[in-house]
Amino acid sequence: MEAQIVFFDGVCNLCTGTVKFIINRDKQDKFRFAALQSEVAKKTLKDFNINPENSGTILLLKEGKVYQKSAAALEIAAGLGGGWATLKILKLVPIFIRDFVYEKIAANRYRIWGREESCMVPSPELKAKFL
Repeated sequence: MEAQIVFFDGVCNLCTGTVKFIINRDKQDKFRFAALQSEVAKKTLKDFNINPENSGTILLLKEGKVYQKSAAALEIAAGLGGGWATLKILKLVPIFIRDFVYEKIAANRYRIWGREESCMVPSPELKAKFL
């Protein structure tokens, strides 16, 4: 099975915290990670006509499809399995409502959680999970 790639804002504290959350619960080693600011993101997302510098959202590349915003978050939760997979029930909420909430959080993420000057550097043991 091909790894699923999570693209995230590498300077956002909420986003890097989310990546750490995923890594700690990814028992089947499904996910790999790339900062939106990376060359990997620029090259990969170009094929999907997505400019990572303007996306402002977490993205998930899974089986040749890119999921964005709340859809990406719910797909990631489902991929973690266990109780997290039950969050898929939120797909019953219309996407315009889910994405509205997502966008409000994303718009305030730096103000609430802060940001770093540069992308996070993974520890040596986690380096293989980052592209």
